[in-house]
Amino acid sequence: MSNFVDRAKITCKAGNGGNGKVSFHREKFVLAGGPDGGDGGKGGDVLLYADPNMHTLLDFRFKSKYTAENGADGEAQRRTGKTGEDLIIKVPAGTVLRNAETGLVVADMDQPGETRVLLHGGRGGWGNAHFATPTRQAPNFAKPGIRTEIHTFQLELKTIADAGLVGYPNVGKSTILSVVTSAKPKIGNYHFTTLTPNLGILRRRGQDIVLADIPGLVEGAADGVGLGHDFLRHVERTRLLLHVLDVSGIEGRDPVADFDQINLELKRYGDLADRPQIVVCNKADLMEDDTNLRRVREHVAPLGWPVFCVSAAARQGFDELLDAVADTLRDLPPIQRFAEEEVPDEDDRLDDSFTVRVEDGVYVVEGSAMEHLINSVNFDDDESLNWFHRTLRRKGIIDELRRQGATEGSTVRIDEMEFDFVD
Repeated sequence: MSNFVDRAKITCKAGNGGNGKVSFHREKFVLAGGPDGGDGGKGGDVLLYADPNMHTLLDFRFKSKYTAENGADGEAQRRTGKTGEDLIIKVPAGTVLRNAETGLVVADMDQPGETRVLLHGGRGGWGNAHFATPTRQAPNFAKPGIRTEIHTFQLELKTIADAGLVGYPNVGKSTILSVVTSAKPKIGNYHFTTLTPNLGILRRRGQDIVLADIPGLVEGAADGVGLGHDFLRHVERTRLLLHVLDVSGIEGRDPVADFDQINLELKRYGDLADRPQIVVCNKADLMEDDTNLRRVREHVAPLGWPVFCVSAAARQGFDELLDAVADTLRDLPPIQRFAEEEVPDEDDRLDDSFTVRVEDGVYVVEGSAMEHLINSVNFDDDESLNWFHRTLRRKGIIDELRRQGATEGSTVRIDEMEFDFVD
């Protein structure tokens, strides 16, 4: 298995809220101490941390399920349950999380050292002390904590770099990276030597520039041919593309045709063809004449992109190129950040909306908050049943049941509980 993994799928669940406590004060010589059940503790959150020391999603191949600690139940003497411990998931900087069902981005961890909450823990339920009133002095019921749901996320690692070296395999991208930075990529005279993005840092004109060697593209990459999308995703964040061409012709390639084909693949993948480019004509030391170089300059001129001729093997021609890279980056906007969709809190999921349908003569009430409502009721306690009936009336459920034809004694089902309709 390769140590470099840039896609993974995980499931995450925040901690459930603790249940409220039903308790009454007991003390010598105190006959009716009253309710003193405490609230449940809040469930633990799931947090993300962009670890600058991580460079792959390999860890998620071995562990894919993450659950934060539940909040503890409330206790007597109005003691609130312990808050669940938060769970921190470390990801490499540059990781994008998408909702696995909708494909929408929920988090873009593009800042090294950044921490953010992905999922909020459930709120703890109220203890019976909350339900005491002048007319209900001994409530024998409490509320359960909010139960959280399991969420599935797709992780994608998109390389964070200011400039990216793109081009066909074996045009010298890795050699260029090794010449201008201290990076030590694998270099060989055969295709697909580079199978993972390599990063290097160089300092030019007072600024640090992160340069990425993106593995070589081939025709059909946008459709997944070769290593396709696995490589193109690493170009998405780069602000500037260094388009490397082999102008020596020693492998029988046409640099002009290669230039057009690579740009076609970038365009088909998204808006990458609109990214500013600097054209780098490499292997100048192997040119028999300047025919290919002149053809490239003439072809690129209408686009307004600069063309530089270098020799990575001979370490020649890089001063002007790197000055141009630094000057161009100074005028470009920051690295792209993906628009995010907020993951709703579990509390927000429990809204008051509901539907009523009739199934085999049974009136079925459904809604996100119905299970929580049923779990809040002590069906052996008259006061709790009265509270339940008042809640159904306040939410409009009684009126809707009546409108749908329910009469005294009709069977009503909420969640897994069935009871007779009482108007």
